[in-house]
Amino acid sequence: MGRKKNSIFKYYISYGIILLFAASISASVIENSIKDNKKTFEEIALQIWDYAELGYLEKKSSNLLANELKKNGFTIQKGLAGIPTSFVAEYNNGGPIIGILGEFDALPGLAQTSSPFKEVANNDTNAGHACGHHLFGAASAWAAVAIKEWIKKNNINGTIRFYGTPAEEGGSGKVYLVRAGLFDDVDVVLHWHPDDTNSANPRTSNSNKSGKFTFRGISAHAAGAPEQGRSALDGVEGMNHMVNMMREHVPQESRIHYVITKGGLAPNVVPDLAEVYYYVRHPKMDMVDKLFNRVVKIAEGAALGTETNMSYEVMHGNYSLLPNETIQKIVHKNLTNLGGFTYTESENKYAKEIYKTFFNPTIEIGSQQSVADYVMSHGYGSTDVGDVSWVVPTAGFRTATWVPGTAAHSWQAVSSGGTSIGLKGAQLAANTLALSIKEIFENPSIINKAKDELKIRTGDDFVYKPLLGDRKPPLDYRKN
Repeated sequence: MGRKKNSIFKYYISYGIILLFAASISASVIENSIKDNKKTFEEIALQIWDYAELGYLEKKSSNLLANELKKNGFTIQKGLAGIPTSFVAEYNNGGPIIGILGEFDALPGLAQTSSPFKEVANNDTNAGHACGHHLFGAASAWAAVAIKEWIKKNNINGTIRFYGTPAEEGGSGKVYLVRAGLFDDVDVVLHWHPDDTNSANPRTSNSNKSGKFTFRGISAHAAGAPEQGRSALDGVEGMNHMVNMMREHVPQESRIHYVITKGGLAPNVVPDLAEVYYYVRHPKMDMVDKLFNRVVKIAEGAALGTETNMSYEVMHGNYSLLPNETIQKIVHKNLTNLGGFTYTESENKYAKEIYKTFFNPTIEIGSQQSVADYVMSHGYGSTDVGDVSWVVPTAGFRTATWVPGTAAHSWQAVSSGGTSIGLKGAQLAANTLALSIKEIFENPSIINKAKDELKIRTGDDFVYKPLLGDRKPPLDYRKN
């Protein structure tokens, strides 16, 4: 009997060793793929950084990513949901479908070199990757290739799908893809984002709706015949004044901000055309709609009071991010196991120089070596990933592609995103994505549990209705 027990014991030990060995080999396929493709995807990231194309205009960036994925055995579909720069790249081996999001649009007016000092780049677009989407797109594609090679090597029953999603910055590109049903057959979606720290928290965000309000009046000589004019700019200023008074009477979590995009050309001419661009945010989508409707009423009142005509166009709308802790905990575990990274001597020198340009930084250089604890957090910004997260179980994370203390949407973010510091964060992201997807494919029960959690969070009666309604993608809004 003792011999039999020993025999069984030895069997389970041997079986356990075999499983660990198989897992090690499996992981090494991903690790080797990440290393083998390092130069390729780092060059792609820097090329997209150099292109610095605005939302809906990212033709070169989109093609660069799509062509590389096609070269690696993915099937490509372009121009989805009526957006020329959108695409899906898929490697299909049956089984569950896991999607990876990839962005590649830049921000206007932030052209910057990789210098640690403010140094405007002389590029064609006057834009810069101040949100790191060049790294976002490249690292997500990098991970997709690694997973594809792992699926092929081990004949895994699973499909990996990369979504090339344009115009996250003010364009809500993903919303049109969700509305077109392009996520209906996906089981799980993962995403990541550049940042100045490493974290994989269950994160929420604000919902958002934006619109351009155009006032039209009557031009006249501002000194010689002012009584004959009706100022469109008066309409804009009246609207802004009343919205600012409205701030006292909105829920605490609300955010409302605007820029005057057209205000006239000469002081001695009564402007017959003026325009103001508004963002309205709140954690809850129904509250965003209510606040936006109040802003519309104010615009109508401003037009009435200034005897001008007003029209408005909804530019974009995003849902809040909906956490899915079933997947999020897996992502956090893998990011934590990988850990952060250290800077080289030259990277430290660069980081110290750029750190001097920050206004009241709250974190120190060196924090990129660690990963934040797992805690629920709320971001006050907005993202079109939110719409995806309400229809598919979705999880994401952030890596330190910027010098600690860097603010998003700043010239400093553009700068460090174009250096080896940004590329280190991108590699960490590619590894985290690939290992998390591998774990989900190996444990299909995770998918069912994640879907159950999504259903509980959204409620049985939830029906997806985009905040931007039935409008078409604003393909020309950057040109106006």
